Amino acid sequence: QVQLVESGGGSVQAGGSLKLSCAASGDGARTYCMGWFRQAPGKEREGVATVDSDGNTKYADSVKGRFTISKDNARKILTLQMNSLEPEDTATYYCAAAWRQVIGGRLTCPTYEMVRLYIHWGQGTQVAVSS
Repeated sequence: QVQLVESGGGSVQAGGSLKLSCAASGDGARTYCMGWFRQAPGKEREGVATVDSDGNTKYADSVKGRFTISKDNARKILTLQMNSLEPEDTATYYCAAAWRQVIGGRLTCPTYEMVRLYIHWGQGTQVAVSS
């Protein structure tokens, strides 16, 4: 079992930046696949970015080039640096963890599209971007 606690949300004007952090604790916290997800009011939860145990990253097209996900395995902290924020980025952001899965015949981390394979979730942190 792993526990996740997010921090760093807030309000910012369009074009601004925010950095989200997620502190992981519990058994196996260093070996989980990790990701950031978000849910805007009235919309389904969607993947933003994921990072595997080797540091390989994947991003949703909507945030590519603006957001950077990183993982400090020693400190068990996951971060999301968000630059050039847009009003469309307004949402509650969640940190989540998953075990590696057999996907396409090989053991690998679920990517950001595979929301349902992420089984441990933080409580979320709100991000509001005004125009």
